[in-house]
Order: sequence, then structure tokens, then C-alpha cells
Amino acid sequence: MMSMHAELSATTGATTPWRPPLLVKASVAWHVGAGVAAAALPIEWPWAAGAVALNHALLTATGLWPRSIWLGPNLLRLPPAAVARREVALTIDDGPDPEVTPAVLDLLDAHGARATFFCIADQARAHPALCREIARRGHSVQNHSQRHSHRFSMLGLRGLAEEIGQAQLTLADITGQRPSFFRAPAGLRSPLLAPVLHRLDLQLVSWTRRGYDTVQKQPGRVLERLSDGLGAGDILLLHDGHAARTPSGRPVVLEVLPALLQRLDAAALRPVTLPRAVGTEAVAA
Repeated sequence: MMSMHAELSATTGATTPWRPPLLVKASVAWHVGAGVAAAALPIEWPWAAGAVALNHALLTATGLWPRSIWLGPNLLRLPPAAVARREVALTIDDGPDPEVTPAVLDLLDAHGARATFFCIADQARAHPALCREIARRGHSVQNHSQRHSHRFSMLGLRGLAEEIGQAQLTLADITGQRPSFFRAPAGLRSPLLAPVLHRLDLQLVSWTRRGYDTVQKQPGRVLERLSDGLGAGDILLLHDGHAARTPSGRPVVLEVLPALLQRLDAAALRPVTLPRAVGTEAVAA
């Protein structure tokens, strides 16, 4: 049987070496300088240790900022060509969910809208027919990690490669298409994520607008967060998995989506998948 690392190599499309961003280069230089200073002047080691701690704090803060580009490439909004076509991207995370996802698909169909589902691979494995149904209806299935671990941003290189690479294999096996986009769980990441995504030929995606529909139980507030100032090029974040519930027990996303789609229609904004907006073709598994 082919090993996981061999399988991952077979799915890798990157043809150029990874180039660390400026912040990562500066951090390496900072660590080397602190080490040299501590070796040359041992009495000053507390200052060197403090400098290293300060750098780690900066890296951590940057990783906690989902829209940061300091740790590597990050798709923050749709490209100019998509803006000119008045396109937006609805991205729906944490599914597929056997209760919520089918209703989301029906709502999207009713408006002729297409969306990108960032699926947790373990969820997709538990509900493979539903995951295939997402793709069959013309939507895009993309990588949201294998397990959606709360420790994701603390994983090392090997752990990240296994978590993301195994999700690639799982989703490609189920849908027949290899994901080309990745969203980190909760948007949190570390400086080690970018080289792993580069090797797997994945583009990190964040968002321009989020409604906090996993915690906010008032659909009106979620809708306003998503639609206030909404325009072409926006990437909107919703959830079919881990969806908050209204006081009556209905998933918030199902209350928000009809009104949001109506506002998009009224503004002549077209919801499309990320591959359509970015201009990438589907990649066979």
C-alpha cells in the first residue's frame, strides 16, 4: 500500500520552492542574533530571552489574525475580474451536517446561487453521499482540515502535513475532485502552515465578512454583519456545521440565508464558487 507521504507527493502541484515571507525571515534572523548575543555576552542572556519571547508574541498575535498576510499568502477578497463580474463568494464551513446541509442546498438552489463548502474531512467521511451531493449540485467542496482540531495552530510541520494532507485524500476520494483552497479552523494558524499549503498546492482563504453564526442566536444581527456595505468581491463566512440555534431551536444559518440571498439578488450580486471566481478549473483526483 502506498504510504501517506507518497500519496501526498502524488497530489502535490507546487513547482516552485516555498519562499518564506518577510516576517518569518526577520524572526529567524532575530533568533540567530539573540543566540549570538547571549553566547558573546552571557550576562545579557535575560535580554536575549526577552527579545525571543517578544518575537514569539508577535508571531502568535499574527496567527490569531485570520486576515493577516504576514505569515504567507492569504486570499482576502475576490480578484478584480470577479469584482467586475459583480461576483461574491458564499463560503459555508464545518459541515457537511445531515440536518442543516440539505436545507442549505435547497435554499441555494431556489436562488440559483453557488457556494463553496469548506468541509471537515471526518464529517465528509461520516456523510459521503451528502458531500457528493454538494458537488453534484454545482457547489465546490474545499479543505477545512481532517478533524477541525482546536490545537490546529499548535501542530508542528508533520502534524499539519498529516492533518491537511489526509483531508485532501479523504475529500478527493469522496468527490473525485482535489481541493485547491484551504481554510484554517477558526482562521488560526502558525508560521509553519504556509510551507505545508505550498507543498500541497493549496491557497489559504479567509473572508471579508462573517456573521458569527456559530455563537450569535439572533438571525437579524448575523444578517446585518454580513450585508452591511456588502459589495462585489466580498467573501462571506457562514456555517452549516456547529450552527447556533435560534431561541426556537432552528439553525441560524437557515434563518439568515433566504434574506441574504434576496439582498444579493436586489444588489445584482452573483454568488459563485471560489474556483469560478478565481478562474481555476476543477482538478481531478
